[in-house]
Amino acid sequence: MNQELSQQSAVEPVVLRENCAAGVTKVTLNRPAQYNALSEDLLSALEDVLNDIGSDTSIRVVILGGAGKAFCAGHDLKEMRDRPEKVYYQDLFRRCSQVMMTMVQLPQPVITQVHGMATAAGCQLVANSDLAVASTAARFAVSGINLGLFCSTPSVPLSRNVSRKRAFEMLMTGRFIDAQTAVDFGLINQVVAPEDLDAAVTALAQDIASKPRDSICAGKALFYKQLEWDLSQAYAVAGEAMAGNMMFDDTKEGIDAFIEKRHPNWPQN
Repeated sequence: MNQELSQQSAVEPVVLRENCAAGVTKVTLNRPAQYNALSEDLLSALEDVLNDIGSDTSIRVVILGGAGKAFCAGHDLKEMRDRPEKVYYQDLFRRCSQVMMTMVQLPQPVITQVHGMATAAGCQLVANSDLAVASTAARFAVSGINLGLFCSTPSVPLSRNVSRKRAFEMLMTGRFIDAQTAVDFGLINQVVAPEDLDAAVTALAQDIASKPRDSICAGKALFYKQLEWDLSQAYAVAGEAMAGNMMFDDTKEGIDAFIEKRHPNWPQN
């Protein structure tokens, strides 16, 4: 990283975190002048923030957004070209993949809030998240192929969220798709007007956060694990998970409240 950017990073954090509602925290990629490109510093900071959130039992939902005009423009290509060494690139992509795995393994669901461009590893963040809401101004691409670099790591979550042919088309052409197309492809959950984006994401986060934390976390963990198993094994483990879930105090209270036709009395933390 050049001296100017290093001084900028020292003045203002490249990743911000703010608890914005009960049980909800927002993480913001904060390199707006660089379109929130994933520099080494940003990757390290994001990994640290996610790990802190994972151990914070007061948090039930995470929102991931970007400062400035873009959500995330992928890796910092200038930084990458300053170190033309295969060992360096191997370590960089390993670190990026670790951040992606941390997101998936985080107990809390992660909602990406996409207000602008999400390209390459930025699109990877969207595909890698549990839920995604975008404004009509958002655009998505895995555009490395246009530079001669196939987006191999972004292809991993992309191919697990959209159909193979849709994913392969995006990867091979590098073309942008708009937010409505991203909904149609299954890359994101919903698209709203730019002025409604904050409210839509907050409403979704608060809806989830109103549920018992133990059930949210257990449900997320089971959801991703069962995808790796065959059908019979998935049903066996899911049944065991539900039996265990039935023993949670919050679950007992929720069912009793339903039977008694009242609102459940769940603790907020």
